[in-house]
Amino acid sequence: MSDLKDKNSFEAVIGLEVHVQLQTKSKVFSPDANKFGSEPNQHIHVISLGHPGSMPKLNKKALEYAIEMGLACHSEIGRYNFFDRKNYFYPDLPKGYQVTQDKTPICKGGYVEIGFDTNTPKKIMLHKIHMEEDAGKLMHVDGKDISAVDYNRAGVPLIEIVTDPMITSSQDAGAFLTEIRKMVRFLGISDGHMEEGSLRCDANVSIRKKGVTTLGNKVEVKNLNSIRYVQKAIEVEIERQTNLTLQGKAIISETRLFDPEKNQTYGMRMKEELNDYRYFPEPDLAPFVVDDIMLEDIRKKMAKLPRQYYDDFTQKYGLPSYDALVITEKRDFAHLFEEAIAHTTCYKQVSNWLMGPIKSYLKENGTSLRKLSLTGAMLADLVNLVEKGTVSYTVACQNIFPEVIKTGKAPHDIAHDMNLVQESDSDVLMPVIQEVLAQNADKVAMYKSGKKGLLGMFMGEVMKKTNGKADPKLTNQLLVESLA
Repeated sequence: MSDLKDKNSFEAVIGLEVHVQLQTKSKVFSPDANKFGSEPNQHIHVISLGHPGSMPKLNKKALEYAIEMGLACHSEIGRYNFFDRKNYFYPDLPKGYQVTQDKTPICKGGYVEIGFDTNTPKKIMLHKIHMEEDAGKLMHVDGKDISAVDYNRAGVPLIEIVTDPMITSSQDAGAFLTEIRKMVRFLGISDGHMEEGSLRCDANVSIRKKGVTTLGNKVEVKNLNSIRYVQKAIEVEIERQTNLTLQGKAIISETRLFDPEKNQTYGMRMKEELNDYRYFPEPDLAPFVVDDIMLEDIRKKMAKLPRQYYDDFTQKYGLPSYDALVITEKRDFAHLFEEAIAHTTCYKQVSNWLMGPIKSYLKENGTSLRKLSLTGAMLADLVNLVEKGTVSYTVACQNIFPEVIKTGKAPHDIAHDMNLVQESDSDVLMPVIQEVLAQNADKVAMYKSGKKGLLGMFMGEVMKKTNGKADPKLTNQLLVESLA
């Protein structure tokens, strides 16, 4: 018990460094393609390889994307900017230096809000967002004492989002990363695929006694490629540092890697107090200015953010918070909802379709909304058919929806072509109900003696005789009246 009490006397202080690959067609300073998944060393150029005499040129789209992220994060946009050379040697860095921003980050300060759907929202404060180029990738050859280098990634545009050291738990770190990934996807500046390396995270973790304001020795856990691994690595590192401190051992400031199979971190290299990167302004790239006209143009063209969708869905359209969170997990879902409600006022029903049949179909078939022929107008048509009683929900889900996906035809046309329109005429339904009751006289007696559960059996028989076209609500009402 005392051990637990001792552990609870410490608190964690976490800062994150998030690298986001920008989804431009070409690299940040050269014309070679920015493309994932190709054979090694297919997308290379004399500029990205640092050949003598080659002259880089800034990709304007990468700059615009970086500014969009800064605006989304409420950052101050740097107006006068230049790039720096960060000098260090590593085999996957072909030039022997990385072009980055040291003195003039494109975005300063700002914050990302997490937990805005709860009673305790938090603002994770940012230190900066800066632009830089990615390095290549070392490919370790199984069974051999060599590593190959793939330079396809060298020169790919990156933004690095650096938080203040203020995160206190793995849960908040995970929530922050989840929000960042949603934001870059909704903005369309990155696909955010951590498993492909287009979004990567390093976590700086330290502990200190509660009430102490100075920071403890920082340990950096690098190359975490999933949100779950980021959370697990932070938890493991907090536990490790706490145990060492309780044993009277010093925390060594170092870089560590996380092994998810063993659920532990291990040392990679010692961290120096001050890395001698010998920064100096990149002489081959001219300084650039972000003026008011450019900034306003970017602001006007920015896509809607997840938080804006969430607020609209809950406040304008009355969706429950849970529904709004689910729908805003993916940009395509939010877009489809907005398109659909332009054709119907049944907002909650549209949400139910998105979270139910549509989401299930995508999961079962391993596909995405982009690959379907389903439009907002079609989804609204499905909803309206059910709400007006033209077809039952079951028929809409099981018969019409699959046909919409298969053919791209309008739901109301499919309903009529397949003879699925519900029978809502009591004069037509009553003879069928009387026939079912006459054929099941013993069950009628049992129902009248108190076995009310038999109503479902009678309903099923009527549905069989009408090929599922009987209006369930009207049929139920007529059955209850006939059995009274």
